[in-house]
Amino acid sequence: MILTVTLNTALDVTYRVPRLLPHASHRVAAVAERPGGKGINVARVLAALGHEVTATGFAGGPVGTVVRELLARTPQVVDALVPCADGSRRTLAVVDDSSGDTTQFNEPGPLITPAEWSRFLAQYGELVRGARAVALCGSLPPGVPVGAYAVLVRAARAAGVPVLLDTGGEALRRGVAARPEIIKPNAAELAELTGSRDPLPATRDARRRGAHAVVTSLGPDGLLAVTAEGTWQAAPPRALAGNPTGAGDSAVAGLLSALVEGADWPDRLTRAVALSAATVAAPTAGEFDPAVYEELRHAVSVRVAVGS
Repeated sequence: MILTVTLNTALDVTYRVPRLLPHASHRVAAVAERPGGKGINVARVLAALGHEVTATGFAGGPVGTVVRELLARTPQVVDALVPCADGSRRTLAVVDDSSGDTTQFNEPGPLITPAEWSRFLAQYGELVRGARAVALCGSLPPGVPVGAYAVLVRAARAAGVPVLLDTGGEALRRGVAARPEIIKPNAAELAELTGSRDPLPATRDARRRGAHAVVTSLGPDGLLAVTAEGTWQAAPPRALAGNPTGAGDSAVAGLLSALVEGADWPDRLTRAVALSAATVAAPTAGEFDPAVYEELRHAVSVRVAVGS
């Protein structure tokens, strides 16, 4: 079982409009709803790849109820979300069909009480002992301690379970010091962590801060990985037009699935890049196009990265 943690779950709503214009009314051509938050997206992709997944975090209020109802329709994902009194958030993605661009609106998360956080920690401690790997993903809702991910990384390490951490800001800064197996920042998160916008030196710097491996998302240019086994850059064969929402989460799923299957780093990166690009090509945020994924698995370029 792979355990995914989404402390700030969401109901992801995607609107498609013919053209998005400021100061104008719009007729929505299509609406889609999915259970969301980064770790939930990771769980869905892992399930689609054939892995058994348990999803935990918080869900509350009417929106949280809908999230759990939708999650129950996902085969191979076990719902272990912890109820909270405050209501879960929604995210709204508006896709402009004329350009392919996506505009994202993210509501604030629920206020988590100390008692709710304690209940979550107790459940997490039980779940992690039965996991093959853990994904800690996304922002922290109000009320959760800023060092929460460091606590969760240490608990998983104590149980001998590898952890992938995908977050930003102070939560990442504190979490990486707890020595997770992998962190997966994007370019902006990496620059905030290290103070450098040069991807290769910054990725190396991030690894020196505690992570065993750092995989940096370079957007359409793929992934850059600095690990104990080597340094690689992996890129798709071409840029794909579409909705990038959830592409990073699919990359996390690719890295984790390949890790538990014992794949080497070039194979992990190939899978992650192919899944990420196939997610951009999918019509709904947080899904991936299986045909595109199978095509790109044989076309991703992985090379040894060199430089300053």
